Amino acid sequence: MQKKILIVEDEESLLKLESILLTTKGYLVQGVTSGLSALEAVNEEHPDLILLDVMLPKMDGFEVCQRLKNDPATRGIPVVLLTAKKTPEDLARGEEVGADHYITKPFKSAMVIDIIEQLVGKKS
Repeated sequence: MQKKILIVEDEESLLKLESILLTTKGYLVQGVTSGLSALEAVNEEHPDLILLDVMLPKMDGFEVCQRLKNDPATRGIPVVLLTAKKTPEDLARGEEVGADHYITKPFKSAMVIDIIEQLVGKKS
């Protein structure tokens, strides 16, 4: 069964790039561009993993992650924060809201794939 990954990224070009990368690796990918649509998509699609940008319109990735981790229905879904924010405060905030991993941009695709495979297992 294909693993489902939800990508939350407000920058269209990055969203496309990440989607193509994960699709070619055999994952089922859905992309959304805001924190609110991410929360809706999680409830409808029940992804196996969420790749979450921090800087999003209206509700940032930290807030989205915290809401997901506070909800018993979504708590178990691994969340990987993918962001240009890399100060020690940002990293601490990522941990505080329960992110399973924190990747800073620019990133290497191979590293993202490795982390996803560690968290959800290789595609079957």
